Amino acid sequence: MEYILHKDFSEINMQEWNDLLKNSVSDTPFLRQEYQRAWWEHRGGGEWKQADLVLVSAREDEKLIGIAPLFISQYEGQPALLLIGSIEISDYLDLIVRMDDHARFITGLLDFLASDQVRAGSPRPYNWSGLDWYNLPDSSPTLAALKAESTQRGWTHHEEIYRPTPRIALNGDFDEYLGRVEKKQRHEIRRKMRRAEASGRGVRWFISDMADPEAEIDSFLGLMEHDQGKAGFLHEPMRAQMRGIIHAVHKNGWLWLAFLEADGQRIAATLNFDYNNKLWGYNAGVNRDFMDLSPGWVLLAHVLQWACENKRAEFDFMRGDEEYKYRFGAVNQYVMRVKITK
Repeated sequence: MEYILHKDFSEINMQEWNDLLKNSVSDTPFLRQEYQRAWWEHRGGGEWKQADLVLVSAREDEKLIGIAPLFISQYEGQPALLLIGSIEISDYLDLIVRMDDHARFITGLLDFLASDQVRAGSPRPYNWSGLDWYNLPDSSPTLAALKAESTQRGWTHHEEIYRPTPRIALNGDFDEYLGRVEKKQRHEIRRKMRRAEASGRGVRWFISDMADPEAEIDSFLGLMEHDQGKAGFLHEPMRAQMRGIIHAVHKNGWLWLAFLEADGQRIAATLNFDYNNKLWGYNAGVNRDFMDLSPGWVLLAHVLQWACENKRAEFDFMRGDEEYKYRFGAVNQYVMRVKITK
């Protein structure tokens, strides 16, 4: 297997990258090349002030076997290799490799990363002291592989739960889904949907056609900013990052942006990824002046009904343990952090 250090994403064909991802151990939207490129362009919305790309691919008989999308930066007082997308705005990260090639790819990757070839090919000389990989799905074989490699190499290994990722399994029947929600919450969901519909205020929801992408993005970000915490989060570098991601996702066909209207104006929004037969709930915003209509709950209920009717297998709330997720019947899975020190 030949390992190659790349200076730019353009050195790996996007179609080839994404085709490998479809058969990878972790096929998530955050590992698509278009997302990774958009994240790297803005370094996570300014999350990383100094970072060097360490993008590695491996081929065998010219066939792409695996991709390690990495970067190096000072983190917690030491030079560490992190997964592109780390840490705050990319909910699931991993290596891109088929299960059959996974173990030998990781073994060769760690050998390659420690080689003189990588040190000589990097923009600045470096000697990384460890890996710090966030947001690995708890089902990923990368967790066990990193533990085994650490033991074999005599490296220090630490693994911990980083965040819960609540999810709702769906089977195409909205009433069946509601039947699995706790009785009191089920009645609340139905009551709020009926109350909004009967309010006489022209409540309706719709999926954006993105006819004017800039205007739709402005509308979405404006609703996000009604939340004080999200308004602080949307500093200028992060706004540029969010725009870059939304444009990239829209261009490649898996953006799912919906709004709720009342009194002739948009009062709630939800931005999702429609990818791999499920909806991934990325972010949302609500106009706090309309809380009497429970706009967040009402829009989410319509989203879940749409997902059922359109045969999506799951709604993934992704990272975070906000109470409303469990009121809608979500069940926890987790993303992990693995830290390895040489």
